Amino acid sequence: MSDVDTKAGPGAPDLSMIICTLNEGAAIRSVVTEICDALAGIDYEIIVLDDDSKDQTQSEVLDLAKTNPRVHLHVRYNERGLSSAAIMGWDHARGRYLGVMDGDGQHDPKAIREMADKIMSEKKDLMCVSRYLGDADTGLSWFRDLGSKAATAVSGLVLKAPLTDPLSGCFIMTREWYLNARPKLTGVGFKILVDLVASTSIRPKFGEVKASLRQRQGGESKLDLRVVLDLAALLIEKATNGFLSARFVLFGVVGVSGVFVYALMLALSHAITRVEGGMSLYRYQVRFDDIINYGLAIWLSMTWNFYINNIITFRDKRLSGWPMITGLIGFYFACSIGALLSLGVAILLKDYLGVHWFAAGVSAALLSGVWNYWGAKAFAWNRKKGV
Repeated sequence: MSDVDTKAGPGAPDLSMIICTLNEGAAIRSVVTEICDALAGIDYEIIVLDDDSKDQTQSEVLDLAKTNPRVHLHVRYNERGLSSAAIMGWDHARGRYLGVMDGDGQHDPKAIREMADKIMSEKKDLMCVSRYLGDADTGLSWFRDLGSKAATAVSGLVLKAPLTDPLSGCFIMTREWYLNARPKLTGVGFKILVDLVASTSIRPKFGEVKASLRQRQGGESKLDLRVVLDLAALLIEKATNGFLSARFVLFGVVGVSGVFVYALMLALSHAITRVEGGMSLYRYQVRFDDIINYGLAIWLSMTWNFYINNIITFRDKRLSGWPMITGLIGFYFACSIGALLSLGVAILLKDYLGVHWFAAGVSAALLSGVWNYWGAKAFAWNRKKGV
């Protein structure tokens, strides 16, 4: 369980809105000013949860906070990701109702005010902004709209509520409903609403407010292939009831790509490497060029896996500079142990327990994959969180 208060304390505001930011300096002042104006008459607080932006985001928020004590800034270090940022914001929040919105100006403050009024008067657990109520324009390009609708259809398979727009990044919920979902939240990627609705044991009483996305006021879109992979991995975790974690799924996908890199490097090096001679190893004669070919292929695939995992699987803990070098060394160490473990298990299953060679190899590979995942977390991406 988190350190979030189980209920709002004395003097707590009715509503806590979390705005997650990463280099939103061009828009954040306007966004915070608009939402404060829209929430006039409601006892609220605005918490800007910033992922250590390198532009003027923090200075803009701090300047606003000088004249508006309802505005607060929290900065976290060594972490990335909207979902985990939203969770941290809600854990710091004091309100009876907890909400989230983007910091780029795409969410309409009027729709947020409508959500706030409805959830407080209609006794709902969850109130969401939806782009798909009615026939109005969603505010997306046709390509992004098509992709969003496809992802919405797939997401609906694992959710405990028939939301029309489960990928919405703007919603308000009760503190009690959030606390019910909190222990099972994954916190991976950008689609926090999917994470919430798939993690709760209580089917929420929910409502939706129609609103199209507005023109972005600043910053850049965070939507890319990694967001799609994050969502797919999250859905697999929820569909398996947590047996396969989202991060482990991403690690596995990267591992499969590493197999292709290994095969390609092995084929190339085999075609160009010509080294005469060999050496005796136990009862076998091993050629020098085979040692070079397999060694290069293993080294390159391990290096590939590290860098792609740093970009995708552990993007919220991404390493750079000197920590990347030490992380790479730690990754080599973990995967080397995994390779020896795989070899030992395969031999044990095949030669001593009589398991078919293919089943023995697959079982050993799966076991080493699990070790590599936990070893990577322990020896490579093990930096302390900061806020």
